[in-house]
Amino acid sequence: MDKIKQKLESLRAEADANVERAEAAEELNKKLKQELLEKENDITSLNHKLNVALGDLEKAEEKLGEAKLAREEGDASKTTNDNLQRKIQLLEEELDNAEKNVKETVEKLRQVDVKAEHFERQVQRLEQERDQWEKKYEEAQDKYQESKKELDELLHSMEGL
Repeated sequence: MDKIKQKLESLRAEADANVERAEAAEELNKKLKQELLEKENDITSLNHKLNVALGDLEKAEEKLGEAKLAREEGDASKTTNDNLQRKIQLLEEELDNAEKNVKETVEKLRQVDVKAEHFERQVQRLEQERDQWEKKYEEAQDKYQESKKELDELLHSMEGL
């Protein structure tokens, strides 16, 4: 009788531990999903910045093209030519900066994508682990119900004596 009670208490403790682990895994899963959502928001933000940078790049290229065209058509005046040269230099610097920004943005986007893939794999692994714990919990519940049924039958048969 004591052994059955001990086993029953052991099964209850094991079931409680399994429930706690399943809840912890679910909490971790929730946290990782939130982090994944934040990373996706970062990706969206970086995509927007990339689009803005590409638009700036196009504008800068147009300005550069216009400045070069104006330089090619050229004025005879040295002052105008010097001004155009300075404008071209500024536009080329803007273009270099824009290209640098685009490269940095693309690199950040790649890094965020790699992190997002990593978190997705972690979420999948944790979901599998949670599913295993839930299965173990169900098995423990089944064992507990079986033990309880056996105990009830034993008590009933003992009362019949």
